[in-house]
Parts: sequence; structure tokens; C-alpha cells
Amino acid sequence: MSLFDASPIAAPASTLRHAPLAERMRPHTLDEFVGQEHLLAPAKPLRLAIENDDPTSMIFWGPPGTGKTTLAKIIAALTHATFIEFSAVMSGIKEIKQVMVAAEKAAGFQSRTILFIDEIHRFNKAQQDAFLPYVERGAIRLIGATTENPSFELNAALLSRCRVYTLQPLTESDIITLLRRALADTQRGLGASRIAADEDALAVIAAYASGDARNALNALDVAASLATSLATGQVHARITKEIAAEALQRRVLLYDKSGEQHYDIISALHKSVRNSDADASLYWLGRMLQAGEDPMYVARRIVRMAVEDIGLAAPEALNLCLSARDAMHFLGSPEGDLALAQAVVYLALAPKSNALYTAYGAVLADIEATAAEPVPLHLRNAPTKLMKSLDYGKDYQYAHDVEGRIADMECLPPSLADRRYYHPTGEGRERALAQRMEEIARIRQNRRNPE
Repeated sequence: MSLFDASPIAAPASTLRHAPLAERMRPHTLDEFVGQEHLLAPAKPLRLAIENDDPTSMIFWGPPGTGKTTLAKIIAALTHATFIEFSAVMSGIKEIKQVMVAAEKAAGFQSRTILFIDEIHRFNKAQQDAFLPYVERGAIRLIGATTENPSFELNAALLSRCRVYTLQPLTESDIITLLRRALADTQRGLGASRIAADEDALAVIAAYASGDARNALNALDVAASLATSLATGQVHARITKEIAAEALQRRVLLYDKSGEQHYDIISALHKSVRNSDADASLYWLGRMLQAGEDPMYVARRIVRMAVEDIGLAAPEALNLCLSARDAMHFLGSPEGDLALAQAVVYLALAPKSNALYTAYGAVLADIEATAAEPVPLHLRNAPTKLMKSLDYGKDYQYAHDVEGRIADMECLPPSLADRRYYHPTGEGRERALAQRMEEIARIRQNRRNPE
């Protein structure tokens, strides 16, 4: 019993002939597959699972164009399983349930079904529950593909029943291998057209692709068409670096404002600032802004950096970042981008201290761990006679009436008396603050123990 008649890899020749180059060049076997050596080299985990016909369901996590769909189809071909492909963007969970019911019936006739769900993270976690009983009973072998971190996007129960394999972006060397193969292949590629390509042209396309084989092959297809149209009087067309650049038009930056790349790049920016690397900070800022990130989001994160990583070592950093935010709001992009760049470089080069950040974290930890003690009586306000009769404000010392303007008075609750949260570093302005805190401590100590 079969749910459909097509092979998971092969397609009718007439259909394939008109398909995009990336689809035509899709590998049919593991030996044709390029990249992911950490998973597919001999004796590596995914290759062993495929060769041993391991029926475990799995999740392929990786950027676009790294071979997630191709691997699923190769697995189906090697295991002689029926391959059914859905996209979570285009399909509803209701129709997928119908297929799973049919697959369970087919299993009674010893028919195996691989259900491939592209962008499985698009289903919410409640919808993902629908897969659980069929995966547990072995009625289907689920292979999900996602560009998002499965730990965040997939139901924990489903994730525990699947093996997760992380796919990496292809290297430029991998991409160039695929491009050469497409140029040489006379059956599925461009070999019949006898189109040549300069090495620097292939390098331009490989750099553009950002590790995405589909992007690279589609770009090669466009470049080949351009080269053919320009090859007047020549026997064979040739893709030059200039033709490749024209085909690409504009480098595509891999970035998803709501996905993991968004968090990875803002993390890179923050950590570059923290490490006082002005050049890297500017680069990651540029990556975010050029990819279309909301500049006000970037501005908010920069303000956070000022208070988390610079703090009182350079307190003017906060005002500079707030000014950069206002400048961006007033000017917009691209003029306002320079204001954010100015702030980022200043933060990178400023003296660093997380003393305030650490101190506030310690305060929150104590608030969580200790009882909410009442405010000591001497610190309470006493606007009425009743409050005064209850000793509100009694023994309060007005600092301005005391020599040195430092009273010997405990301002923390009794259980936290003398607790010290803020430990200034010797960086920037905090050096002076540390000296001031030592001076205050000496004055208090002398008040408590006069000679």
C-alpha cells in the first residue's frame, strides 16, 4: 500500500527540466551530498543512523540551504519508505493528521512512511502534540526541519522522542564545489550549454551565498543566463566576476529579525563592546542595521550596555547613548546610524565595570531570599502625632547637621546590617568612587570608635 507513487528524490524528466537549477542539482545519494562532514563522514552519527536504517524520528536544525530537505529525501530513498512532504507554512495540522491516520493504516501492510515537515517550528506547541501518538507507536517516522533553536520552538515531549542533528552553513569551498558540479553536469546542470566561469566569479557567488547552497545555485543560474545573452559572437558563454556581481546585484545578509540570528548578532555586538573591540562592535552594528533591524531596538540595547558593562566607570556613557537614541529618532536611517555608531565605539573604548550590575543582582537575590523586613523606625516618616508616639523617626540623624555629612546610622534592615553590595573597580571614574567609599567607611568607623 502506498500513499503516493513518486520517488522521494526522482521527478519526471519533463518536470525536472523546467525546475530551478537548485532543485535539479539536488543530491540523490550520500556520496553526492556536500558539507556536514561532522554528521555524514564515515562513522559519524547521522551516517551510521542512515546506514543502519535507524527508525528514530529526527529534527534537522540549521540555516536555509544546508541540505535538510535533501537529507530527508535521501533517507526515504535508502529505506524504501513512502516520503510525504509538508510545509508548516502552507499546510494545516488537520490535513497532516489525515495523512498520519492513512500512514498508520499503511503500516499494517508493512509500508513505511516518512513524514517530512519543513519549518516545523511554525506549528505552535499545542499543534505539535498531534504528532506524539503516531511517533510513539511508530506509525510514522517524523523528520522535521527548522531554522530555529528546537529547545525554544518545539514541544518538549516531541523533542524528547526525536534525535536532533545540527547542520552548519556550507563553507565557501563547499559552495564552489557545488557550482563546479552544476557547470559540468550535462543531465541536470548547465553542462549541455558549455558555459564556463572564472574562478573569481565563482568566489563572488560563494561569498554571496552565506553558506546557502540554494542561493548559490540560483545565483549561478541567473549569471549563466546573463552570460549567454552577452555572448554575442562567442562560441561559448563565460561568467566573469563582473557578470556574477551584476547577477547578484546586492549581497543578501542572512538575518531573521524574529529568529536566532537576531539574538546571535545582538549578542555578538554586546560581547564585542564588553571586550573593548571597537572594530568588531562597528561591524556587528552594521550587520544589524543593513539587514533591516529596527534601529530603536538597537538603541535600547546600546543603552543597556552602558549601564551593564560601563556603569559608573564612565557615567557619561549613559547620556551619550540616550542622545544617540534621540538622534536616531530625530534623523532616522541612514543619517541616524552614525549616532549609534558613535555610541557603540565610545562604549567599546570606555573603561569597563559591571560592579553596579553585580550589586543590583545581589540586592535582588537578598530580596528574594530574605524576609521583607519593615523599614527601621528611625528611617520612617512621622507626619502625625500617633506616628511620633510609636517612635517613627526616633533617633534619625540628619546628615547635613553632622560633620562631614555622614551620620553613624544603619540604613539597612537588621538582618542585612553592614551588608555591602557595591564594590567599585579601579576602572575610570570608579577609582574615585572606591576612594570615596573608603573615606566614608573610615568616618563611620571613627564615629563608632572615637579615640
